[in-house]
Amino acid sequence: MNRKIFPELLDPLMCEAPQAKCAAVESLWTDWQAGVMFDRAAALPHAIDEPGRPARPELVEPSALRSRRVGTREGHAAMIHAICHIEFTAINLALDAAWRFRDLPDAYLADWLRVAADEARHFGLLRAHLQTLGFDYGDFPAHAGLWDMARRTADDVLTRMALVPRVLEARGLDATPPIMDKLRTIGDAPALEILDLILNDEITHVAIGDRWFRHVCAQRGLAPEATFLALFNAFNAPRLQPPINEKARLAAGFSEGEIDSLTAQRRPAA
Repeated sequence: MNRKIFPELLDPLMCEAPQAKCAAVESLWTDWQAGVMFDRAAALPHAIDEPGRPARPELVEPSALRSRRVGTREGHAAMIHAICHIEFTAINLALDAAWRFRDLPDAYLADWLRVAADEARHFGLLRAHLQTLGFDYGDFPAHAGLWDMARRTADDVLTRMALVPRVLEARGLDATPPIMDKLRTIGDAPALEILDLILNDEITHVAIGDRWFRHVCAQRGLAPEATFLALFNAFNAPRLQPPINEKARLAAGFSEGEIDSLTAQRRPAA
């Protein structure tokens, strides 16, 4: 009997234990790549208000997070922890994208299974590095802003592909090089190696979101760049913060004109 793909996606999505979540995702992706037959039949999906996560870290508003100097022991660990939390949340985002939106082909499922497995690997690498610094995932507070956008886009794959991969994940393309610069000043070579891997993978992840965003736009007869800008403003998405990693954004599917339009959104109206 064929295994049922959607219950097998829901199980790790709702799993609270990070290690078990990562293991389940990696196993599912391995089986998919090996050609295991999965049955798509399932009950209709429902929006997930809260995915599975451990009791710690404590989730707070972004404004409540303390600013720590990376040159201190705690500041160094807090920076790695923040990235670790982003990668953990990204596992849930990828699983939810695959589980929630059923009217897309197997290639869509495969793409988001791959992303979930990548994010699980990133989380594992960062958590292991954090442990070498004398801390663990959950030792610092974190914020839930990434999942908030998943809630807001739960009803439409077009808005999900626009505002999670092409906004939130794309912000990581901009933020990672400055973070690497800070870690370089304190000589954290292992973290630099991990972040270099993550940056290259995230270009692919944003490109996956871009591809499916454009796919749905074509199905609905919509102009992709105009539609994206309209959604960006309608949802009051986070504005771009310089420096912009234009090279990475171009590689992920943005056009130069689109980057210029998004950058202009930072400036207040005259």
